[in-house]
Parts: sequence; C-alpha cells; structure tokens
Amino acid sequence: MEHAQEQEACLEQTQRYCVQRPIYNQELLQGQLHRQQRTPQTLGQKIAHSCRCSSKKAKSHLYSFLPILKWLPRYPVKEYLLGDIISGISTGVMQLPQGLAYALLAAVPPVFGLYSSFYPVFLYTFFGTSKHISIGTFAVVSMMVGGVAVREVPDEIISVDYNSTNVTDVLEYYSARDTKRVQVAVALAFLSGLIQLCLGFLRFGFVAIYLTEPLVRGFTTAAAVHVFTSQLKYFLGIKTSRYSGPLSVVYSIAAVLSKITTTNIAALIVGLTCIVLLLIGKEINLRFKKKLPVPIPMEIIVVIIGTGVSAGMNLSESYKVDVVGNIPQGLRAPAVPEIQLIPALFVDAVAIAIVGFSMAVSMAKIFALKHGYTIDGNQELIALGICNSVGSFFQTFSITCSMSRSLVQESTGGRTQIAGTLSAIMVLLVIVAIGYLFEPLPQTVLAAIVMVNLKGMFKQFGDIMHFWRTSKIELAIWVVAFVASLFLGLDYGLLTAVTFAMITVIYRTQSPQYRILGQIPNTDIYCDVEEYEEVKEYPGIKIFQANTSLYFANSESYTSALKKKTGVDPGALLAARRKAQKRHAREIKAANEHRKKAVLKLVNSSTNDVEASVKHEIASDDLPVNGKFADSSVQDIPPDEHEYFVEPKTNIHSLILDFTPVNFVDSVGAKTLKSIIKEYKEVGVCVCIASCSGATLCWCRTLTMNTHLLFGTLPFNSRFQEHNMNLYTWILFHRKFRRNRKTPPRY
Repeated sequence: MEHAQEQEACLEQTQRYCVQRPIYNQELLQGQLHRQQRTPQTLGQKIAHSCRCSSKKAKSHLYSFLPILKWLPRYPVKEYLLGDIISGISTGVMQLPQGLAYALLAAVPPVFGLYSSFYPVFLYTFFGTSKHISIGTFAVVSMMVGGVAVREVPDEIISVDYNSTNVTDVLEYYSARDTKRVQVAVALAFLSGLIQLCLGFLRFGFVAIYLTEPLVRGFTTAAAVHVFTSQLKYFLGIKTSRYSGPLSVVYSIAAVLSKITTTNIAALIVGLTCIVLLLIGKEINLRFKKKLPVPIPMEIIVVIIGTGVSAGMNLSESYKVDVVGNIPQGLRAPAVPEIQLIPALFVDAVAIAIVGFSMAVSMAKIFALKHGYTIDGNQELIALGICNSVGSFFQTFSITCSMSRSLVQESTGGRTQIAGTLSAIMVLLVIVAIGYLFEPLPQTVLAAIVMVNLKGMFKQFGDIMHFWRTSKIELAIWVVAFVASLFLGLDYGLLTAVTFAMITVIYRTQSPQYRILGQIPNTDIYCDVEEYEEVKEYPGIKIFQANTSLYFANSESYTSALKKKTGVDPGALLAARRKAQKRHAREIKAANEHRKKAVLKLVNSSTNDVEASVKHEIASDDLPVNGKFADSSVQDIPPDEHEYFVEPKTNIHSLILDFTPVNFVDSVGAKTLKSIIKEYKEVGVCVCIASCSGATLCWCRTLTMNTHLLFGTLPFNSRFQEHNMNLYTWILFHRKFRRNRKTPPRY
C-alpha cells in the first residue's frame, strides 16, 4: 500500500506536456511564415557608419579606453576605502620581496624588479577593467624573460676574464653583462607590449581561448620546474652558468650536481630556515583564514629577518654569502629601448604577450564571475600592452597578473583598482627612500621565497589523475605541454603545445561518436540503442546521428559509419544483385545450349525407334515454352531463394539522419549527402534529414542544387524544438502511409 502511494506521488510530481498541431514539412512551413525584410548595407555604408562620430559615441569610446573615468566618480569612499587600504598594504608588502626575487628569474639586478612592480601597476589603475587582479612580476613570465636574456647575452659574450682575481675586473664583468641583459629585457617588454596593443585594437581578445586549461596548467607546471631549477644555485650558494633553450633544465641540474661539493653551508642554512618559516606562515594563513583579519605577511617578515641577520653577522664577508647588493635610490630617467634588438626577439615577444594576457584574463574572469561584474578582454589586452610598452621606457621587464598576490588582494577586502595603486605607492617609497636597507639581503632568501611560491603550481601534478578519469585527450594535451615545455624550453614548448591542441580538435571532428537512436517507450525522447536496454527501434526505420559537423575531413568516415551502424551497404547490395543476375543469366544460357545440343544429337539419329523415342521425349519434356527451353535446374530452386539470389533486399525501408549536432555542411559534405541519398534510393531505402538548423539548411539547398528527395518529398527539417515536431510523430505518420502506399505522398 505504501509502495503504491509512493508511485502515485512520483507520478504527480512528473511534469507532462501534450501538443497537438499539423505535421509540417519544410516547404509548407516556409509557405506559412513571412520573412522579415532586411536591407543589406554596402561596404561603403558600413565604413561610413563606423567612421561617423557623435558626442555619445566619442564618450563611449573614451570610457572604454579609460575605464577609470567611469568607476572613479562613483567610488563609494565610506564603503570601499578602508578595505582598499588594507588590501593595498597587504599586497604591497607581498609585492616587495616578490619583485626582488623575480628579478633574479629575469636575469636582471633586483632593483629592476621593483621598477616592474611600480610603473605597470600604476598604469593598470587607469586602463584595466578588473577590480581585483594584482599586476606586476610573475614567475612564469619572468622565467621566459630570463631565458631570452641569457640566450642573447650569455656569460661568455662579455670580454672580461671570468677567472680574474682582480675585484675590479669581476665587477666590470658583472656590470657589463647585467647592462646588456637589462637592454634585452626592456626591448622584449616594449615589443610584447606593442603586440598586445595591436591585438587589443584589432579586437583579437579571443586568442586566449586557444590556450586551453589543460595546456596552460601543463605549461605552468613545466615553468615551475624551470623556475625551481634556476633557483637551486642561489639557494645552495653555488657559482654556475645559467642556461636557456632546449634541455636547459638538464644542463642546469647537471651543473649544480657537478659543483654540489662547493655548497655554501651558511647560505643553505639561511635558505632552509626561510623555507620552514614561509611554509609555517602559509599553513597558518590557510587554516585560520576566517579568523585572521589579514593574512600574515610572512614574506616581508622573512626578508626583514634575513636582512637583519645578514647585516648583523656580516654574512657577505664572513661566510661568502651572495647578497642583493647595490640598490640605487630614486627613479631612473626614461630611455628609449634598444630598437635594433627587436628582430631577434619577435617570436619570444609573441609568446610572452599571449601567455601574459592568458594569465591575466583567466584570473580576471574568475574574480569578475565571483563578484558579479564584467571585464573586456580587448581592453585588458590594451591595458597590458600599455603597461609593458610604456613601462619599458622606465626599465621594466614584461609583467602580467600574479595569482598569489591577486588572491591576497581579493581576500583582504580589495574592491577596486585603488588597492593596486596603494601597493604601487608602497613600492615607490622603497625605491625612493629605504631601498638601500635591503642591500645586505641574502639571495638565498629570495630563492626560498620563489620556491615556496611554486607550491601551488607543483600541486598541478594532481591534474594527471583528474584528466585520466575525465578525458584522455585533455590528459594528452597536459602531458605534451608539460614535456615539450620542460625539454624544449618555454617558447618552443608553448608552440608545440598549441599545435598539438589544434591537432586534437581536428582529431575529434574526424573521429566523432556515431550512434543509432531509438525511442524510450511512451516518450518522444531518443537515445543510443547500445546504451540503454529500454530503448526500442521501429521496424524498418533507422535513426543515425553523428555528434559533429559534416565536412571534407570526416565525410568518408561518416559514410562508412552509416553503413556499419545501419547494417545496410548499398554498394555491396547492388554488387551482390548484379552478381546474382549475371550468374542466373549464365545458368539459363548454359542450360539452353545443353538442351539444343541434345536435340540436335537426337534428330540426327538414324534408327526409327530412336527417332520415335526422341520425338516422344521432346514432346513430353523439352518442348520450348514461349520460344525458350525450360530449365529443370532453375525450376528446382525455391521461389524465396530464387528471389534472394536475383534481388538481394534489406529489411529497412527508411533511414533518418539526425542533424541536431551538425553546425555546418561544406561542399564535400553536401556531395556526400547526395551520394548517400542516391545509393540508398537504388536499394529501396528512403533517406530523410531531421533537425537541420537554418544555416545548415541554406548550405544544403545551395550546394546540392535542390535535390528532389532531399528537399521535395519528406519532412527532413521539422525544427522539432521550435515547432513541437519530433521524430516520434514523423515515424508514426511515415509508418502509416508506408503500409498503404509504395511511395510517400506530398504532405
């Protein structure tokens, strides 16, 4: 009783619908509808309209180019200011040590990391559309910049004796090397900024979609390995050369291992202590995130402690620990980048521009979705382009969004770009006033900060198991991006990963899923017959579906899958029919010739008895019927078997191609459709197309030159969802007239 009541309650909860309407085909439907009249514009009219200027249009473009003019006048001071101040201070405290540390990755002196943490951040306040991301130095982009700088200015290119014991010569060597590397980094920032500006003005913000999530995560994981490897020599206090290009990771590890015996124990102890403190601080911030008003700024605490210990114990002189060194006070005068370096840096600049934009826009979209506002991808490109290109005149290297700082800025109450401006002001104070205090800071402390910040990227190795369970193709993209970027370098690795991702798209369209659909009883829902036991097919009708468009790359596989899934191969049936007919004709001909020879032989017999016997035999058995001799061997074949050998037939009379997933059909696909319709018609199978979209319908009409069977007779495009017509209704009607007539009538 209770079970019956539960079933009754479930039935009451199940929603049902019932629609009654006439059955439409495409021609009848188009005859009853009236198209809206649209006046097409000429090219000149379009250009004139786009160039037309009005005050409203000019104001809109100005607000789009300078978003600060839109949000700053509406800034709610009482609600937002306190949160922005706390967030700006927290982010600025974090930006100081990261700027110094990531400068080592970029192969430039630490002070240039501070420059890159000030100018771009300040500029983004005026041109950026995201309210929460923190612009500045980032490990992956800094590593890419450092690889280019080391490649263009290797240690051996400076004509100073590296093994010289003269302190002046060594200082000149490092000064000349660093100056040239700064020129390369600045030129690279200028060129990448110009590329981003061009892409933004040309509305090419969509280029980031080609960097899929598995590709980006595999690429950044490989970049984390590169970064970690490059910091080993600073962490251990070892003197080795820096490598770039293919197999640079292998060479760097080999160089470190070859000089592992020269490890500076004091630098190692300081570095390990800093790593422990940083990990403890991050764990406390994570566990007590809701209770702490602001995260503990462990990085700046470690920098202050490390600087104090180094200055108090004189680690540089007493224990030969490498320190940051000279940090000049004040800002540098603007200077034009070295334009002559641009041709050699173009490919690297393209890679850095796209990677930097991809990182920034992905984080911006996450925060915009969380806080309910929108960002403009093209304006983000313009903003990053201005930050990089204009900043390069003030000796900055390429920048982008930092994930760790952005999370801190958002979690500490930041509401607008004012928080970023305040963090930039803090960096400015250090550059102008107190930068010299950080000169005793050991480089091993900066290496420890970089290594600990890679913790989140190394967690991305867990993506392997995730993608293994969800998608093998995405796993392949992740692995290829990781392996290629690890061993070929970040530039060639990114190019290889993007190419492979494109190949997977082609592979997916060339190898779609093909299925035969059947009806779930008492519903108009159709599912794969191989997936569910309850799904039933109607006798004599096959519904075929492919989850991709039909074009030149998959037309052959579409035809092959159609024949395989339906079990009907028109070519094989026609070949078998022709073969059976030829064999039957040969049998009749051979039998006739045999009988003729027998008659001639009997006629030429000389004896009367034999002649009489022959006449009697001919009269009884071999008299020609309608001018032909009967064949006893042929008559012995049963009627059904005779029909099978002469005309092989199929038990299918109708084939429906479900075009619901089809977005387009090109000329090759349209010819394939014509061929399918023609071949199946010859074996008595009627082909129909269902759920064909409007755009696909127009292409089919144009490319197939109004094939009668495709467009004239059957309701191939019923627009099931829009006009409440489904395959179930059509099949019932089709089965009805199929029983009564040999050819379907016009509706």
